[in-house]
Amino acid sequence: MDKNQAIGFVLMAALLMVYFYFFAPKPIEQPAGAVTDTVQTITSQKPIITPDNSIKKQKVEKEPELELDSADLENEKFGIFTSVLTGNEKDIVLENNLIKINYSTKGGLAKVASLKEYDDFQFNTPLVLLDEESSSQKFMISTNYGNINLGDLYFKSEKKNRDDTVQLIFTADLGSNKYIRHIYELGPDSYAISHKFIISGFENEIAGNKVSMLWDNYVKRLETDIEYNRAYTQINYFLASGSMDELSSRSADKEEATFTEPVTWISFKQRFFTTGYIFNKPITSGYISAEYNELDTITSKYCKVMVDIPLSNFSEEAGVNTYYYGPNKLNILKKVAPGFDKNLYLGYPVVKWINKYVIITIFTFLEKYIGSYGIIIIVLVFIIKLLLSPLTYKSHISMAKTKALKPELDELKKKYGDDAQKMQSEQMKLYSQVGVNPLSGCIPMVLQMPILFAMFQFIPHAIELRHRSFLWATDLSTYDSIISWSGDIPLLTSVYGNHVSLFTLLMTVSTIMYTWINSQSTAQMQGPMKSMQYFMPIIFMFVLNKFPAGLTFYYFVSNLVSFGQIAVIRKFVDDTKIRKILDENKLKNKDKKKSKFQARLEGAMKASENAKHKKGKK
Repeated sequence: MDKNQAIGFVLMAALLMVYFYFFAPKPIEQPAGAVTDTVQTITSQKPIITPDNSIKKQKVEKEPELELDSADLENEKFGIFTSVLTGNEKDIVLENNLIKINYSTKGGLAKVASLKEYDDFQFNTPLVLLDEESSSQKFMISTNYGNINLGDLYFKSEKKNRDDTVQLIFTADLGSNKYIRHIYELGPDSYAISHKFIISGFENEIAGNKVSMLWDNYVKRLETDIEYNRAYTQINYFLASGSMDELSSRSADKEEATFTEPVTWISFKQRFFTTGYIFNKPITSGYISAEYNELDTITSKYCKVMVDIPLSNFSEEAGVNTYYYGPNKLNILKKVAPGFDKNLYLGYPVVKWINKYVIITIFTFLEKYIGSYGIIIIVLVFIIKLLLSPLTYKSHISMAKTKALKPELDELKKKYGDDAQKMQSEQMKLYSQVGVNPLSGCIPMVLQMPILFAMFQFIPHAIELRHRSFLWATDLSTYDSIISWSGDIPLLTSVYGNHVSLFTLLMTVSTIMYTWINSQSTAQMQGPMKSMQYFMPIIFMFVLNKFPAGLTFYYFVSNLVSFGQIAVIRKFVDDTKIRKILDENKLKNKDKKKSKFQARLEGAMKASENAKHKKGKK
């Protein structure tokens, strides 16, 4: 590995580390008066940590639960709502082949949402995205009878089958052409449930002509490594202008935000799953917050949503809202609503495009024919290596040319070793004469970085790897542990973790071997750069120890394939022919004038050297 190769390697490593280190923004202060009176009666409380290290669910402060007695009924204390504040509660199930939702006739809202095709982190129980213990959604209105939670009303239910779609209707008839109705529809092979919410005949009885939606969600722990997955748990919201915003997922402090422009949907996004609500029309007033306690082992985060919805959004003509309870899979999310696929983070623009149009396309194709996801990763490595082989070949040729020039470079070092400016000038002259670009070894490595970043984003978010085993790894979506310990070892635990990932070790060893092999076949490096090329793999051994086994396995296999590429390329690279070409170029370009770039570069180097001399004289 020559100097330029090493610079490229270090640059890749440094950018990779920076790329995945997110600086958390400071929490946004909630402006006074940002939400209306009904919403402001709901105060944000700090969750309490119980002895079992879970967040104890607290009741949000609101109007006291309605307790009706015979006198209240006779006097109709709550006016037209009195008749629907009593009744018998029963559960109604809405389901298809993918999802099962339990609704209640009290409130007409979902109580439990479970996914049939996925298990929880313990592998043996169905995955429940939310239930009564973790989620509380309310629709509040202000009336002359006080604040009323529409979730306290008792509805009559009706279930219909319309072709391949199931329809569930909840109706609370208050008389005098006044009624409240929920209409849910669920089609086959869908995680999205349409929700037509109608409030009819109340235009003069609901203060402010608005309904406040309050949603407290103690986002359930769904994965084995709660710390790693908590870093991907956040509230997202999509602006009518076409961009998505979110609360920082990695902040240890409470994050808050108020809406400053119309919002079309809100979601509680986790690493592999999302719960979301898409509004039939954009809403303009709202507040969201998210927080967690690192000692909590049951809840990923405590999230709160408080928004005001115009009463006009509940008219017969207003259209439907949509609930989404499902996986973060690109082909599913993009069908839910505009921008909803952004809940699956695939990286910054260039990286995202590579993932979206290349990596995911190839991965989805391989899934159709290969049952083992470990084998899919291996095949994916071969395909990517094949696509990048022209760059790899060019990089190796550059190293071979540098090696061939080693005698001349050593001679220049002996002759001008004490004059850095002259040394650099003569090196550039030599490179120009023999037709070698000194950056040609670095550029191919840098051009491969988008692929490197793409895999860093794709594999950790690939739900397909969740609970999939390969070799000794029981779950490719989390780290493979061959040794673990429960105690806190000073420094080691905080930097390395409390386990040893074998795939990470294999990746590190193979990277060091690959670096050593390249060093033996190229011009010898001197100074700190020689040690740096071995130091970076060690750093990544610590960084990647907590990352998914699928990712470190991918890089391990990638290194093994690289060994094979080197062996094949060397068979087609004749050092004697390369030396002959360089000599011919040197003879041909002997009297060649300096290029404008070379002249400017030498001028800059000379100016820099003169500035150093002047500074030294002072």
